[in-house]
Amino acid sequence: MKAIPKIPPSLKNPIKLERLLKTKPENYWIERGEKRAIELFHLMSKRVPAYKDFLKKNRIDPGRIKTIKDFKNVPFIDKNNYIRSYPLESLCWDGNIKGRSWIISATSGSTGELTYFPHEEDQDWQYALEAELYLRANFQIHKKSTLYIVGFMMGAWIGGVFTYTAIRLLAKRGGYKISVITPGIDKIGIINAVKKLGHHFDQIIIGSYGPFLKDVLDDGVRLGLNWKEYNLGFIFSAEGFSEEVRDYVLRIAGNKNTYTATLNHYGTVDFGFMSYETPVSILARRIAIKNRNIYKDLFGDTIKLPTFTQVFPEQLYFEEVDGVLVGSGYGGLPLVRYDLKDIGGVYGFEELKTLFKDNGVDILKKIKEVGITDTVWNLPFVYVFERNDFMVKFYLCDVYPETIKKALQHPELEKLVTGKFTMMIKFDESKDQYLEINTELKADIKETKELKSRVAKIIANQLLKENKGYGEVYKQIGGRAIPHVVFWPYEHPQYFRQGIKQKWVKKE
Repeated sequence: MKAIPKIPPSLKNPIKLERLLKTKPENYWIERGEKRAIELFHLMSKRVPAYKDFLKKNRIDPGRIKTIKDFKNVPFIDKNNYIRSYPLESLCWDGNIKGRSWIISATSGSTGELTYFPHEEDQDWQYALEAELYLRANFQIHKKSTLYIVGFMMGAWIGGVFTYTAIRLLAKRGGYKISVITPGIDKIGIINAVKKLGHHFDQIIIGSYGPFLKDVLDDGVRLGLNWKEYNLGFIFSAEGFSEEVRDYVLRIAGNKNTYTATLNHYGTVDFGFMSYETPVSILARRIAIKNRNIYKDLFGDTIKLPTFTQVFPEQLYFEEVDGVLVGSGYGGLPLVRYDLKDIGGVYGFEELKTLFKDNGVDILKKIKEVGITDTVWNLPFVYVFERNDFMVKFYLCDVYPETIKKALQHPELEKLVTGKFTMMIKFDESKDQYLEINTELKADIKETKELKSRVAKIIANQLLKENKGYGEVYKQIGGRAIPHVVFWPYEHPQYFRQGIKQKWVKKE
């Protein structure tokens, strides 16, 4: 049997790859990604029992799939029609699960039943490769001693263990002076690691979830830690965040490098690590936010704010189908044309340049102006929104968390609320609908009627500013459209239990 080329040879040498990313054109990488996706399809059709059966049931003859055009006619797989419809062993290469060595991760269960995904060592190397690239490009780990604090959840969830393993692998391969500590989602553990160990290193990188990391910084300030004493960088994951949050984090940390001091991952337990923000993608998103025409052309006519990343097509081949992301990639459970159920799209770098130019912006000139020319890679972009079920319907308008997040990041509220909330639709005694925003106060802040009224007004103003549907509802029902704000003490377990991923929306 032909060996399974899980890591393309071109992606095994990060230093050589970094040079190629700057010199090879984008089409070179896209064509390699297409070729690899087709190769994956044929290997799975022969060596993955579940997929062989799936193709048979859907009357697909693998021999007729020869070009990328043919490939795009292959039916999608997803958790329901594939992952949960076959025994776990039949989803693996050669139907073999007992005779292999795995690290097994689990989904959070937030969108359904718990699902387990076996990961092979090669997936750790895939993550290590791309992590090495951005750690060199953004944080110069080849020049600086580094303490990497893993603030992702440890245990069966993919973030913590996956990150720890990748950092150890790349450190050994590259001979980097990088040390790791794994406090996980322990705020005091992260703060103490910085306080006790930070001065021994040229820089500290903290990897964690956006809202949680913001809490860590706020708690550190409250406990007397001066974050500005350290050279800090941040790796985010698991969900998107606004540019206001990025600016806030950098302001607390005293780091002025907007484009290289932070980056966000896009990953899932299904595939593992998939793509990440680059300095160029951060710049493009920030420009788009300020230029409504660019934003609309790039992301559509929406108030939702996507995570905007660059991707290696050869590692994970993305397609956009009717506004939904579909991925193909090798792994312990190989997946081809897998419906991620994530709303988003794919954009070529050349397309991006043209789009900006058509709107009067020379993106290459902007790249030069902010000093990130050395970080430009000729790779396509992938953007992803939070899923459609992450919103509430208030009368006839859709209310998304992004709007509420912006409101709670208002300068007047910066020292009063954490920015975390859970929103839901409720009904009063008259059976009238209202929007409830459960809001977390910062530590030592007490609620007052004046503060509650101010927060409600700021949220309503933000909704009126960017949500036309809400504006129409407000015209019809007046003051009843103003959200009901419910304050909760810092880290109250009802909605703000420490260490778990924030649930922005609750459906009653």
